[in-house]
Amino acid sequence: MTGDGITRRRLLTGAGAAAVAAGVGACADRSSPAPAAASTTPVAAASPTLDEATLRKKIARMMIVGFRGAQVSPNDWIMKDIGERGLGGVILFDRDQLTGESRNIDSPAQVTALVKTLQDAAPHGLIVSIDQEGGRIARLGPQNGFPATKSQAEIGALNSPAATRAWAGGMARSLVQIGVNFNFAPVADLAVNPQNPAIALLGRSFSADPNVVVSCATDTIDTYRQAKVRTSIKHFPGLGSATGNTDFEAVDVTDTWTRAEIVPFQRLIAAGTADTVMVTHFLNRKLDPDRPVSLSRAVVTDLLRGQLGWDGVVVTDDMQAVAITSRYDRDEATTYALQAGVDQLVFCNQAVYDPAIVTETVEHVLGLVRTGKVPAAQIDKSAARIDALWPPR
Repeated sequence: MTGDGITRRRLLTGAGAAAVAAGVGACADRSSPAPAAASTTPVAAASPTLDEATLRKKIARMMIVGFRGAQVSPNDWIMKDIGERGLGGVILFDRDQLTGESRNIDSPAQVTALVKTLQDAAPHGLIVSIDQEGGRIARLGPQNGFPATKSQAEIGALNSPAATRAWAGGMARSLVQIGVNFNFAPVADLAVNPQNPAIALLGRSFSADPNVVVSCATDTIDTYRQAKVRTSIKHFPGLGSATGNTDFEAVDVTDTWTRAEIVPFQRLIAAGTADTVMVTHFLNRKLDPDRPVSLSRAVVTDLLRGQLGWDGVVVTDDMQAVAITSRYDRDEATTYALQAGVDQLVFCNQAVYDPAIVTETVEHVLGLVRTGKVPAAQIDKSAARIDALWPPR
């Protein structure tokens, strides 16, 4: 994962958009659209006939949460959140960020048993997610009994459909083996800043060339789809020019980001390739003068949904990333993310560890619906988008 009130919105100037379009080169014919006019946050009247028990389940379905433990018991909070509250998904990690110890993955047999225990507790079918990009960002590797994998940068340098599919196929087999059905990959960012500590220096981008990124990402996603593993293109609207890592600091890309960075996302969406889109946490005053893009209606609803035409699941990067927690408390950030148009909230429980995250977030969002700050119809639509990808059993 990578991770981060409103003033008057500003739009990109025509000159800036034209300059970017000129720099897209071979992809100029598929350059990004002009940004949409800013819209206001919708306010719906609270319904007096809300079925709050059902609504709670739908809100919980919209959450993906991290937890500690290589094994779990029926009394563990994560099991109760899955079985009783309808938690939509979990995310697995090999190491715990706060303790430095092993977290969920010790061996193939152990993690397979863990996932089965979690799935057996779920009345609806559980989303089991992971960050398995390849290379240095791989929760499954030789350290816990899985094959070593090349990085996206190494695969992009080969720029071979056969090599890409073989590489993705190997990772897909590992995920299917243990029961993972959602991989937060591939990275669709352009490696435009070779000193980017979150992307290029970690080998996480296929290339600085959008044609290579789109080709490799397409082959990767197609391979995962054949294995029935869902994916997420990230980090919209493009993290490649950043000079910081949103997991550990607030990041402002206003002076480095260009609209060329949207091109891979735009092309993948237009081709019907994307399963989900992950929105990142940086601040980009060219798109929203105040809020991080993950909490911005101008970015999520107006740009991603309106201009790029994306009507599928929008998922956040880790909502507990420093780029977010340094500016907002949990409930405030959750409110803004939902009002921006996000469907799926990720809480990795790595930067902080909060066993009450599901119950407290569900109650907070329920309060937003009761008071009309988030329409019940929006919750219904988000839950339906999620169910379309991971049908309830």
